[in-house]
Amino acid sequence: MSLPSSPSLVRGGKVGTEVVQASVDQKMTSMEYLVLNLCDPTLRERSLAELSKEREMFPDLAPLLWYSFGTIAALVQEILRIYPALSPPTLTSAASTRVCNALTLFQCVASRPETRSSFIEADIPLYLYPFLRTVDKAQAFEQLRLATLGVIGALVKVSTFILLKVLRNELGLHRCCDTRGPFYDIAFALQKRVNSPDERPSARLLRCIIQCYLRLLDHPRGHAVLKTWFPSVLQTGTFNDYLTKDPSMQECLQQLLAKMEAGSPIRSLHFLRCSDNAIIP
Repeated sequence: MSLPSSPSLVRGGKVGTEVVQASVDQKMTSMEYLVLNLCDPTLRERSLAELSKEREMFPDLAPLLWYSFGTIAALVQEILRIYPALSPPTLTSAASTRVCNALTLFQCVASRPETRSSFIEADIPLYLYPFLRTVDKAQAFEQLRLATLGVIGALVKVSTFILLKVLRNELGLHRCCDTRGPFYDIAFALQKRVNSPDERPSARLLRCIIQCYLRLLDHPRGHAVLKTWFPSVLQTGTFNDYLTKDPSMQECLQQLLAKMEAGSPIRSLHFLRCSDNAIIP
């Protein structure tokens, strides 16, 4: 006597389709339930852990996080609640894990095109900068800084101006460059942004990118890595139309190419003067 085939193995039939749809609906219900629980302080920690762990299973998580009532405010509360533990440094491993789960959800929002711009316009990254200024070398703080850089790395494709603000701070420069993963992500994203055949950077953005490269070259890892990741279009006259209209940008590019040619990290005496206009057109 043969047993009936399992409904989950029926392909192309009505039963199989219904099972797949039921599975999708169940996942959606689970995600919505966990997001809803973020607004309940007694349930938030567990929901943070579950959503952070299973975020790749929920392709619509980013818009749900951003547009659901009170959710982003709850995540910001998680950021603010550990500020007192930054100085003096009293951050525990459990508290670090909890806030890193919140940062992972912020990274999810920052990674999606439909929510990234709103995330930037709401100035959410400003709440994260204090984490990059910490100097304690305990694992709890290292974990916190790495999670923060993950959020910044997700923004770098469209938020080079935010990256420059981080790099212009000495501690921010070292945090970005001393951690292997974020450094390569930054170098790759900047190169891709300049080399993009579909969307040419504006003059303002190009000036900012040049300043980012100048700062990265102030770190010992800069020359070793940027020799591979440096965009050739900055050396071939591709942006000459910008340079002829902006002598300060031309000066900064010449300075950048000279530093690349020098082959060693030499801090520029003109960096601050060149970067004064990097944020304001």
